[in-house]
Amino acid sequence: MGNDGGSIPDRRDLVKTKAKAEQADKANQTRARWFFCALSKKPLQEPIVSCALGKLYNKDSILEYLLDKSVYGDGERICGHIRSLKDVKTLTLTPNSSVSSAPSNDDSAERAKFICPFSLKEMNGAQPFLYIWTCGCVFSQAGLKTMASNSPTPPKEEEKDATSTQVDLCPQCSAKYSKADDVILLNPPPEEEQKLREAMERRRALEPIKPKKSKKRKNVPILVLLLLVVRLLAVWLWKKQRGRRT
Repeated sequence: MGNDGGSIPDRRDLVKTKAKAEQADKANQTRARWFFCALSKKPLQEPIVSCALGKLYNKDSILEYLLDKSVYGDGERICGHIRSLKDVKTLTLTPNSSVSSAPSNDDSAERAKFICPFSLKEMNGAQPFLYIWTCGCVFSQAGLKTMASNSPTPPKEEEKDATSTQVDLCPQCSAKYSKADDVILLNPPPEEEQKLREAMERRRALEPIKPKKSKKRKNVPILVLLLLVVRLLAVWLWKKQRGRRT
């Protein structure tokens, strides 16, 4: 063996090859999460929405799913927690001008379409990004932290009791939000996604139970019809009696 001029890869070469393959697979998974809709697997295009778990979707794909939940084979597994459009938020994204200004450049296909408006970092999975549920504005985690530290707390909130939930202002649109409840990490790691899921389930457990429609309501048209018949009959009898008197 080996007399044919070839070489036999040793264990170190095999380990390196496996590591490169795993790294490439991880890069593909990251790209899929940040560049493609989690439901339809199509490239992300505005309007883009996100759920309480931080996943990214094309809004039209979510609409298709809500109208017909069988349209996507794995739809229930991916977004079975989305019951209506109230369970998603339309994101306010900052376009990456370096991509939009050079659409013909082959390199632009690998560039993120959106950036943080403050740090100008690309939204490509290289660093954490998040959004504010109350307004949908999207920032890098570092960008929001920097801006939030420079933003004053709303005066009314400062006067409240120290035990109340702290409210901050979105540095982009000035909408009020709670750091504890309204900041959602986009495409979070599994352990963080589980925390978001648990928080979502706690919120839903506190939602008021919608009263079931009474079966009596189905009989309302019949009751109205009966009342109308009785009224007409009463009018007819009254006219008949009046005619006899005359």
